[in-house]
Amino acid sequence: MRARDKVAVSALRATLAALDNAEAVPVGSAGIRGAASLEESPVGAGATEVARRELSEHATVDIVRAEIAERLEAAAELTASAHADRAGRLRAEAAVLLGFLDGPGAA
Repeated sequence: MRARDKVAVSALRATLAALDNAEAVPVGSAGIRGAASLEESPVGAGATEVARRELSEHATVDIVRAEIAERLEAAAELTASAHADRAGRLRAEAAVLLGFLDGPGAA
């Protein structure tokens, strides 16, 4: 990352965001009920905080694979020569993510 590999940084940021979104607790299942009035609402730091879901290793790998598939599908749809650079970048991002799955210490 010190070489400022923009392709790797872009792929990792998007994948980390997808993982973060998958860990979020759905609004309806948080166990927090809306207060009828402002006076009855929870008060204080962390009053409405809910523990995030923990993803299994299998679920994490599935999300990374979905990110790879999404990039490869988008690259395949960019057939015009004007979009060749973007398609190449998407394929490179997919390769970066595949490297994490297939590299040393991979699942």
